[in-house]
Amino acid sequence: MERDQLADFLRGRRRAIRPADVGLTDGPRRRTSGLRREEVAMLAGMSVDYVVRLEQGRSSQPSVQLLGALARALRLSEDERAHLFHLAGHRPPPAEGVARLARAGLVRMLDLLGDTPAMVLSDLGEVLAQNRAAVLLAGDLTGFGGDRRYMVHRWFTDPATRAAQPPEEREHRSRQLVADLRATAGRRSGDPVVTGLVDRLRAASGEFRRLWAAHEVAVRRADRKTLLHPRVGCLVMDCETLVTPDQNQQLLVLTPADAETRERLDLLRVLGVQEFHPDTSAR
Repeated sequence: MERDQLADFLRGRRRAIRPADVGLTDGPRRRTSGLRREEVAMLAGMSVDYVVRLEQGRSSQPSVQLLGALARALRLSEDERAHLFHLAGHRPPPAEGVARLARAGLVRMLDLLGDTPAMVLSDLGEVLAQNRAAVLLAGDLTGFGGDRRYMVHRWFTDPATRAAQPPEEREHRSRQLVADLRATAGRRSGDPVVTGLVDRLRAASGEFRRLWAAHEVAVRRADRKTLLHPRVGCLVMDCETLVTPDQNQQLLVLTPADAETRERLDLLRVLGVQEFHPDTSAR
């Protein structure tokens, strides 16, 4: 662990990030253009004291999980993230681990989209980051563990996930998810993460086995779906998917398809998050 270099790197990145880049206001009393330590701590979900000790070279070795949180809070690029891990005395995460950290540029786009629901997903459908509007719409989808972090797995194994869409749309939805997974499996041929997920889904769901055997392949880029929201009712959303050049991550943007849905989304913003945390299958 290179404590002094790590401290210098973290200070430099903190000072280089403008508050607006992470959705914060400058405020009348701000004397510097960068983030404050307490703001980094808030964004990373750690104590201010630990951020101070890191920047002063007095900390214990940070864990991989903590480094990932710092990388997201400071909007680090892939190269900067790898450098951070090296300075802290860790090997950078393997390809799958890196893919599970939302790209800094995509996270900035989430902030810029403001009241438009949007989220960053991996190519296997794991939600890596959401803006506040997406949390209002779909609940916090970033906290799942194991196979449940993949939307396709929840869809075929959890009846509550399907309940968020009208019955007449569920067959189409199932085919979409399987065809999209087929496309990912083709790009990542031989990847044990993908093959393991497919094998477990085939064992868990007869419907998945049937659709997988049909060998339909399709990458979803635009779609319209109906969400049955428990607080504001039926929402008809247009879904636009923007894919990174390496196809490892996606930015999903959801916009209201009609005036009634727009009004209900406005109402949802007024109601706020409160205690609503279901999976409404926005992906």
